[in-house]
Amino acid sequence: MRDPGRKSLAQLENLCKQLYETTDTTTRLQAEKALVEFTNSPDCLSKCQLLLERGSSSYSQLLAATCLTKLVSRTNNPLPLEQRIDIRNYVLNYLATRPKLATFVTQALIQLYARITKLGWFDCQKDDYVFRNAITDVTRFLQDSVEYCIIGVTILSQLTNEINQADTTHPLTKHRKIASSFRDSSLFDIFTLSCNLLKQASGKNLNLNDESQHGLLMQLLKLTHNCLNFDFIGTSTDESSDDLCTVQIPTSWRSAFLDSSTLQLFFDLYHSIPPSFSPLVLSCLVQIASVRRSLFNNAERAKFLSHLVDGVKRILENPQSLSDPNNYHEFCRLLARLKSNYQLGELVKVENYPEVIRLIANFTVTSLQHWEFAPNSVHYLLSLWQRLAASVPYVKATEPHMLETYTPEVTKAYITSRLESVHIILRNRDGLEDPLEDTGLVQQQLDQLSTIGRCEYEKTCALLVGTREEELKSHLQWKLSLEVTLGLSPAVGRLTWLVYIIGAVIGGRVSFASTDEQDAMDGELVCRVLQLMNLTDSRLAQAGNEKLELAMLSFFEQFRKIYIGDQVQKSSKLYRRLSEVLGLNDETMVLSVFIGKIITNLKYWGRCEPITSKTLQLLNDLSIGYPSVRKLVKLSAVQFMLNNHTSEHFSFLGINNQSNLTDMRCRTTFYTALGRLLMVDLGEDEDQYEQFMLPLTAAFEAVAQMFSTNSFNEQEAKSRPLSPLYLCFRGLLFFFFAFFWLFEWVSLPCVSLSLSL
Repeated sequence: MRDPGRKSLAQLENLCKQLYETTDTTTRLQAEKALVEFTNSPDCLSKCQLLLERGSSSYSQLLAATCLTKLVSRTNNPLPLEQRIDIRNYVLNYLATRPKLATFVTQALIQLYARITKLGWFDCQKDDYVFRNAITDVTRFLQDSVEYCIIGVTILSQLTNEINQADTTHPLTKHRKIASSFRDSSLFDIFTLSCNLLKQASGKNLNLNDESQHGLLMQLLKLTHNCLNFDFIGTSTDESSDDLCTVQIPTSWRSAFLDSSTLQLFFDLYHSIPPSFSPLVLSCLVQIASVRRSLFNNAERAKFLSHLVDGVKRILENPQSLSDPNNYHEFCRLLARLKSNYQLGELVKVENYPEVIRLIANFTVTSLQHWEFAPNSVHYLLSLWQRLAASVPYVKATEPHMLETYTPEVTKAYITSRLESVHIILRNRDGLEDPLEDTGLVQQQLDQLSTIGRCEYEKTCALLVGTREEELKSHLQWKLSLEVTLGLSPAVGRLTWLVYIIGAVIGGRVSFASTDEQDAMDGELVCRVLQLMNLTDSRLAQAGNEKLELAMLSFFEQFRKIYIGDQVQKSSKLYRRLSEVLGLNDETMVLSVFIGKIITNLKYWGRCEPITSKTLQLLNDLSIGYPSVRKLVKLSAVQFMLNNHTSEHFSFLGINNQSNLTDMRCRTTFYTALGRLLMVDLGEDEDQYEQFMLPLTAAFEAVAQMFSTNSFNEQEAKSRPLSPLYLCFRGLLFFFFAFFWLFEWVSLPCVSLSLSL
């Protein structure tokens, strides 16, 4: 008689084969459905053991491990404690007796062990926490061959990672209790074990061409990194806050970090192992460099920082491995942590600071010159220099910081490399992407450069303006007029970068106490940009450049933040320079330039969503400040906007097809700003209000007439004209909701009919 267990085993293995190997979608879906039913069956546990013991394929073993993980993870009808203990012991014995399992099977079984241990962390049997003996559990693996050592280390690494990660199927409070208990009872022992094993490995002549020894070193580094990356206090930091991250090492770990051999271990490993391992080593160093300041007293912190800076210096003196992009990225992160976690006053007291800051400056300059190598890593270098430059006014140490020497070099390297990138992108032989295409990344870097550039600002301005004014003026007029007309772009690309950078350094004024001389320099830069704007705007009817216009808007936004409003002294040297060069004698005349640019953009760029959106945001920002608004409403251009807000004058209002203007909320922004401007002097002037509403009334009348006839496409009529009008109406509601006039206008037959539809 045939064994029914063998029959069911064969059926399960066949389903596994269909699930993991077949290319037929229908067959795979049917197998997946059958296996879901198997997972929920009462005899799933016994059949999983059968698959592990007698299964002939790795896929059946994977299925068994996956199903068991689901069984021990379920919150309703959980497995009894004795059964979970048996599964844990069975898994450990299974791994110990089968070293040649497929990698994915071993990983699945280790995941099962980690899940059982985490969820049973507070379970007791005869006053014994039976799932808290992870180090004891893996001891037998660590005392055996390299293959078994890998399994033992991987178990600890996966367990640490599993407990560190919140499980959405279980309460967060339970997760934090488990993580806190694990941190206090086991984590330091695991970290110490991993460091000791790394020391043993580094003391031997490892043959990293041997796959097993290669794997052991990799798993040890992952284990160490998981320990250092543990969420010690439950803050769940992520990559978005990477530059602000502090590792909250418990006080009980002090001994490990006071011992300089711990830090030295990782610097020695970096120099002794192949570059393929180095990113993990550097990641560990990043975490070590980020340990909380309060872990040390002042003397201990100075000693720790000295060892850290010595290690960084050694890497900079032997930069060969940094040609690997991953190594380069992690090293840039390490450099950024030098300032995010330590004060400039502490850095300058390090014995070899002058040499280190010189090496860092040279490394930064070289990195900026090779901007195409790892563009996402530059953020960390600029972050370092931004923090250094911002600290200059507050440093009290008598030792020289030397930033007056090196920040101008960094600024110059950034500016010249971006200008030179234009030619490289135009040749584009290597398929490089234009950095200007990523406006988010550009803005992030410019925010950092704004502070760096204001340090030794005279040198920054000299670089931007140049020493030969007539030569630069001739360059702008000749190059731009020729190349815009012909559609060529080298000069336009360079000017785009210059406008972005000028806007950034003007915005950086907020970071430093500005002098009259620096305000005069700002005035010189502003004059150059406004002259360029006059030239480009005069040619918009023939041709324009979207990137240059976006740079102009970025400049205007920075200019507005710093020099428009109550906080600005109108006797500023900037306004004096604007008066001398451009005849702009006061803020009202400067505001007229802003409004003129806004109207020009809305006229010529109405079908370009990025420019339209940013232009309207500029208008919206200008309409917020009360003093500037009162000046704005007196301008004839603003009165023109209030009385002529139609598609005839502002083409974006005539776009009803969302495929042409993806963000139709521009209308809401536009009418929100107009509402603010109208409200300034509206008072009880009903005639002025009715004059303002005339264009909208006419639009609603056209819609009402469309619906009152029988010859129209109902679906098209509903989807196209009304949605834009609703967005306009929404913008007005921000300011008119308390006015009886608005409700009176809504009650007009044409409006009420349109809104009811």
